[in-house]
Amino acid sequence: MPSIANTIRHLRKDFTAFELDESHLKKNPFLQFDIWMKQALVAAVEEPNAMTLATVDAKGQPEARVVLLRGMDKKGFVFFTNYDSRKGRALRKHKKVCLNFFWPELQRQVRVLGRVEKVSDKASDIYFKSRPRESQIGAWASRQSEALEERSVLEERFILYEKKFSGKPVPRPSFWGGYRVIPVHLEFWQGRPSRMHDRIAYNRTTGGKWKIHRLNP
Repeated sequence: MPSIANTIRHLRKDFTAFELDESHLKKNPFLQFDIWMKQALVAAVEEPNAMTLATVDAKGQPEARVVLLRGMDKKGFVFFTNYDSRKGRALRKHKKVCLNFFWPELQRQVRVLGRVEKVSDKASDIYFKSRPRESQIGAWASRQSEALEERSVLEERFILYEKKFSGKPVPRPSFWGGYRVIPVHLEFWQGRPSRMHDRIAYNRTTGGKWKIHRLNP
């Protein structure tokens, strides 16, 4: 049997599904993203709202993890998390982040560079109330990113909060809420044959408008 390293080295896939031409793009990248997200939903992409979030911690160490897009407005892309998690602590120090969406079924990805801001308490409350009750209790039980001796400790905390909030609504923890990524750069990537991919970038100008240009693959 060939080694996994040799197998990986020879993995190849040619992309032939679509093309990306400037003449077909919306002038506003949020509208273009909306089109691609709707197409991802129609194509039944598994978790099309999954996005890699890259941050930099206080020591300059980059970290990346997958989170879920839970909202989008004219300002940016919204996700929710524990403010005291590793990503939350990193965001307190460094506001600049990168998002990456990858939709292999459509041979597409979208990269977003920007800065984060917290959403309002009201917006966080509204989203928290929409979550399944078990997820609400889980937000209280998990001391996200902290070392855990064994899973039973987490499960015991879950039961504790389940009893505490029995028969009444689960309030949003003060340490849990949303962030909005406000982009300054978005790149729409469409896979093409022979690695001659289409890459179209939107850059926000100092006047707040968007400048569109093509990038080499």
